[in-house]
Amino acid sequence: MERKTRTISQEELQLQREYCGRIAALWRERGRTPKAFVDTYGCQQNEADSEQIRGMLRESGYEISDTEEGADAVVINTCAIREHAEQRVYGNVGALVHTKRRHPDQKIFICGCMMGQEHALERIRKSYLYVDGAFNPHALWRFPELLYTALTGKKRVFLKEDCDGVIAEGIPAVRSNTLKAWVSVMYGCNNFCAYCIVPYVRGRERSRRPEEIVREVEGVIAAGYKDITLLGQNVNSYGKDLDEGVDFSDLLARLAELDGDFLLRFMTSHPRDAGEKLFRTMAKYPKIAKQLHLPFQSGNDRILRAMNRHYDLARYRELVRQAREAMPELVLTSDVIVGFPGETAEEFEDTMRLIEEVRYDALFTFIFSPRRGTPAAEMDDPTPKEEKNRRFDRLVDLQNRISQELHRDYIGKTVSVLVDGKEEGGLLTARTQGGRLVRFAGDAELIGRFLQIKITDATTWSLVGEIG
Repeated sequence: MERKTRTISQEELQLQREYCGRIAALWRERGRTPKAFVDTYGCQQNEADSEQIRGMLRESGYEISDTEEGADAVVINTCAIREHAEQRVYGNVGALVHTKRRHPDQKIFICGCMMGQEHALERIRKSYLYVDGAFNPHALWRFPELLYTALTGKKRVFLKEDCDGVIAEGIPAVRSNTLKAWVSVMYGCNNFCAYCIVPYVRGRERSRRPEEIVREVEGVIAAGYKDITLLGQNVNSYGKDLDEGVDFSDLLARLAELDGDFLLRFMTSHPRDAGEKLFRTMAKYPKIAKQLHLPFQSGNDRILRAMNRHYDLARYRELVRQAREAMPELVLTSDVIVGFPGETAEEFEDTMRLIEEVRYDALFTFIFSPRRGTPAAEMDDPTPKEEKNRRFDRLVDLQNRISQELHRDYIGKTVSVLVDGKEEGGLLTARTQGGRLVRFAGDAELIGRFLQIKITDATTWSLVGEIG
């Protein structure tokens, strides 16, 4: 079946802006400024979505709050990647019954990836009667309309957009950080890894037009943002659905040539589509961080086939070789799943050997979590939870040792960092190009500046330095 991306028309978006105006007028009539709280679970894409939700709330006259207590609107942006995240959402949504009791006019909305699963949407609708509405990621652009309906119609609004995905340009955003900006370059995924729910809740891959991305990045640079992360479930697939003749490497190069004092990052690369052109582009431009997140998930070819990952270990090793040859200073991170259904003890040891061989700077480690509706959820899984936990602990111990060894190699070197904050103890915090955390003494006026820092000490998770 042919699948086409639907681009939301400017007429449709104008209608949503009109709803924002109507909501703002309602609050002006009531003689006060309402407050809104947006709580975000999950990945950077959810963070970017929440920034747009805050933008629409701001356009509707709301002041953004940092707590649900006393808020006139509460929006919970959910994640469906792992069971633990879902259970946290249910628990925290359950606790909102108390704030709703204290503030009966409070409007509560649940959105995000969980609401792309019909069973989760129905559970919220039937079991949490004080929740005023819910919508999935495809309907995010319609939030003003849904909020206006809840405010004026005295009825609950549960919207299930059944489509492969849309692109809506020009939604306002209130960014949660003054230095770091998330910019989505594409949405959805076509890979259908056996364990992953994302294609089912976020739809198929659809790329934004390059000129729209350039315009947004120019805007965040002009606003003073220094650290810009390009987002996509698989950024290396960018452009395949367009007629522009522009792939992700071309887009990166175009953005890296913009004027300004900034650094570009991106998340996430799939080994299926990464390659030498990407690595050469990263190496060529100083404004592209020499940091690559390249998930391998398992160090065993049989498990990779069962996961439907579309590459083998030989291909993965070659990508690592190419990337490090192009960028000797590269910081390499990855994702790994422990205990995929049917993983044997020896197959797990293959993963341990790969980690020892590649020597990642850091890993994001997960014990397999079955997601209803994915192929892996139906696979035979004979390995006891206790054994999975033991394997997980061994893997974490191995990676912690490697991370500490790699961090100690920084001692005596001078690195470029972006100063991004100050801790309670008084030390400034910063990030290297590779995303490594650095702590050092300095004045708060240095926050937002790129500096040269000499590394004097290291721990497993961070570096210690002084202004060079």
